Amino acid sequence: PWLALQLTDDPLALGIVLALEGLPRAAFMLVGGAVTDRFAARRVMIVADVVRGLLTAAMAVAVLTGAVQMWMLFGFALAFGLIAGFAVPAENSIVPTLVRRDDLQAGNAVIMGATQISAFIGPTLAGALIACFSSSLFGVGLAYAFDAATFAISATAFSLIRTRPRLGADESAFSLWSSIRDGVRNVWDDDALRFVFSVLFAVNLFVVGPIMVGIPLVAHQRLPQGAAAFGVLMGAFAIGNLAGYLVAGTAPKPSSATMRVIVLGVLAAFGATIASLGVATNLWLDTALLAGLGVGNGYLAISLFTWIQGRTPRDMLGRTMSLVTFCSLGLVSISQAGAGTVARWDLDALFLCSGFLVLATAVWSATRPGLRAFTDNLTAAVASHDKEPIS
Repeated sequence: PWLALQLTDDPLALGIVLALEGLPRAAFMLVGGAVTDRFAARRVMIVADVVRGLLTAAMAVAVLTGAVQMWMLFGFALAFGLIAGFAVPAENSIVPTLVRRDDLQAGNAVIMGATQISAFIGPTLAGALIACFSSSLFGVGLAYAFDAATFAISATAFSLIRTRPRLGADESAFSLWSSIRDGVRNVWDDDALRFVFSVLFAVNLFVVGPIMVGIPLVAHQRLPQGAAAFGVLMGAFAIGNLAGYLVAGTAPKPSSATMRVIVLGVLAAFGATIASLGVATNLWLDTALLAGLGVGNGYLAISLFTWIQGRTPRDMLGRTMSLVTFCSLGLVSISQAGAGTVARWDLDALFLCSGFLVLATAVWSATRPGLRAFTDNLTAAVASHDKEPIS
C-alpha cells in the first residue's frame, strides 16, 4: 500500500492494489482448502512460501533498481492474493497434524498469538526502515528484500517438519468441485458445526465492521486526543485479544454447562460493549471496554477454532478451515461497507444497531440445540467419526 501511494499519490490506485490482492484470495479460498486436503498442508505451504518469496524478491529488485512501475505492483498483488488463497487454508489446518490432541487448543493459542504480535512488529519495523530513507524508495526495496528472506526461512522450516501420514488418503482420484461440495455438506449436515458457523457469521457481520469503521470515527470526532486516541483504542483491543488467547491456551477446559454460560455471556457482553461505545466519550472508559471486548473475542476465537479442528475429519480439515476463512473475509468486507453507510448517517445508530443485533444473536443461540451439541463435544479433540489420535 505504501509503495502504491509513493508511485501515484492516488487513493484509487491504492484501492485497486488492495482489491487485486483481496478478491482472488477470497475467491480461491475454497479451492485452496480442497487442494490442501488432496496434497497435505505441509506441501502446499512449502510451494506457497517458495512462490511468494520469489515474487517478493522480484519486487525488491524492481524497486531497488528503480524499474518499478504500477503495472508490476498490480500483477504482484494479484499473484500474491491468488497464492494466499491456497496458503491460508493450509496454515489453518496444519496444527492438528503437529501436536497431541490435548495440546491442540494451546497450539492454536501460540499460533494466533504469534500472528497478532507479528502483525504489530512487522509493520513497525518496515515503517522504521522506510523512514530511514524517506527521500527515496530504497527503504521500501529493503523491506521487500527482508520480506523475501522470511519466506525462505519459512519454507526451510516447513521442509524440516514431519507430520503424521494421512492414513487411507486417496491421491489417485480427485474432483475439485465434488471435493468442495463434500466439504460444504459436511458442515451443513452437522448441527453443532452449523451452529458454530452461524455464530462466526454473526460476529463477523455485526461486530468487525462497526469496530474497524466506528473506532476511528469515535477517535476523530469525539475524543480530543485524536490520532493518539485511535492508536490507544486499537492497541487495547489487540492486547485484549492476546490476553484472551493466553487464557484459552492455559486455562483448564470448562465443563459443558460452564462453556454454554461463557459463549452466551461473551456474546451478550459484545452487544452491551458495542452499544456503550456509542455513548461513551471518555478515552479510558472506551479503552477498558475495548480491552474487555478483545479478551472475550480472543478466548472465543481460540475455543471455536480448536473445536472446529477437532470436530472435522482429518481428510476434510483444509476444506472446513477454508470455509471459516472464506466466511470471515467475505463477511468482513460486507460488514465494513454496511458500517460505513450507517456511520455516515449516524454514528450512534451504528453502535446501537450493532449491539442490538449481537444481543439478538445471543438470545437466538440460547434457544438452539446446536449450542448444547457444541459445548458437550468441546473437549473432544476429534469427531466421533474420526477417532484416530492426533500425533
